Amino acid sequence: MSELPRKAVTRTAKLAALPLGIAGRATWGLGKRIVGESAELVGRELQQRTADQLFKVLGELKGGAMKFGQALSVFESALPEEVAGPYRAALTKLQEAAPPMPTRTVHAVLEERLGEGWRELFLEFEDKPSAAASIGQVHRGVWHDGREVAVKVQYPGAGEALLSDLNQLSRFARLLGPLVPGMDVKPLITELKDRVSEELDYGLEAQAQRAHAEEFTDDPDVVVPNVVHQGEQVLVTEWMDGIPLSEVISDGTEEQRDRAGQLLARFLFSGPARTGLLHADPHPGNFRLLPGGPEGEDDWRLGVLDFGTVDRLPGGLPPIIGEALRMTLDGEAEAVHAMLCTEGFVKESIELDPDAVLDYLLPIIEPAQADAFTFTRGWMRTQAARIADPRSPAYQLGSRLNLPPAYLLIHRVTLSTIGVLCQLGATVRLRGELEEWLPGFLPEDPAGAAEEPVRDAEDPVWEAPAAEA
Repeated sequence: MSELPRKAVTRTAKLAALPLGIAGRATWGLGKRIVGESAELVGRELQQRTADQLFKVLGELKGGAMKFGQALSVFESALPEEVAGPYRAALTKLQEAAPPMPTRTVHAVLEERLGEGWRELFLEFEDKPSAAASIGQVHRGVWHDGREVAVKVQYPGAGEALLSDLNQLSRFARLLGPLVPGMDVKPLITELKDRVSEELDYGLEAQAQRAHAEEFTDDPDVVVPNVVHQGEQVLVTEWMDGIPLSEVISDGTEEQRDRAGQLLARFLFSGPARTGLLHADPHPGNFRLLPGGPEGEDDWRLGVLDFGTVDRLPGGLPPIIGEALRMTLDGEAEAVHAMLCTEGFVKESIELDPDAVLDYLLPIIEPAQADAFTFTRGWMRTQAARIADPRSPAYQLGSRLNLPPAYLLIHRVTLSTIGVLCQLGATVRLRGELEEWLPGFLPEDPAGAAEEPVRDAEDPVWEAPAAEA
């Protein structure tokens, strides 16, 4: 590919090839079975070919198409293994790399945004990109003061391409169903469209990154690179090495997986409390494991990248979330139902049985019940199947619930993070993070001090401390 495809007709044709390609391969598969080949072998080959096409089209187009693919990649844990397997490698590629834009285009953007003498700002600049994402790619360099830096350069026409892709994908949403069985992709596309202008604004991204870098300075667990320079289509930040989370998912040790999962959960809930911002793009390409945690060089810290999409929460996460979660764990069906009605999760015209609502919620929040919980693809698939099966009570109740706009991004980020934890297979002490960082999760006594939560030792999910076991 020599140039980023920008004409709407070209991009539309490429995106249309996805569902049309599925139909063509299905016909090809039928022909193979007619001549006697195993249905299982044919099906496996069909899925692999679809996965290859998915990466090729979404990766080449970058823009909204690649953004959509990256968003899908964190949900592969919810798909049945026979479906997820062929897609996993293709979707994972979208978390880290894409075909680069030509060097001459990169130089043209840098000259336009940094001036004709842009090279004098760098002691070194690598023309070959180190990473490519949905709206820009990253080059490694050395700033004029000697600092190693990451130079993010936005693709020319990225805004137009982003909106065009997402509009086309929205039209194809129903046809794209076979790519992600059991998932309604249209709300995901709509939410991505709502964030387009923010994602393209490197000024807003720089502000969000500076806020996090300042707050997490000298933090023993989380590292955020400082912003060095910011322009309209160029963002220069300190370089950060480390092991990409996608590599930890594929080849990491159990220790690395557990540590990455714990820190990811900690960052999810502590970030809004400490900065008033929620990092809203939690796919594995945006995180690194770095040596040198609290226990020394053999311990790990979490490096966080890409603050292009954030949710602004000046007071932190809404206390209603923690309160509803606590009351659900305590079995307060009537109180939970009343709170959901007040907040708009249950519309006035809808009547629901409070006990049925509790039955719907409890399996989903199982990780918050135990002192430690192991997130697995199997657990995620079980939850997805329960909620997505039209024959199940959970599906019928869930279809009658409403998600207020103020909670849309929080909901997606939480689900995406859980998806990554399941990809990691991490054992996480989630309850401890909720107790420390989630407003409303711990009840307060009249004096304002948080009470020690009461746990039921008969609960099969609960794990007793070693001394009591």
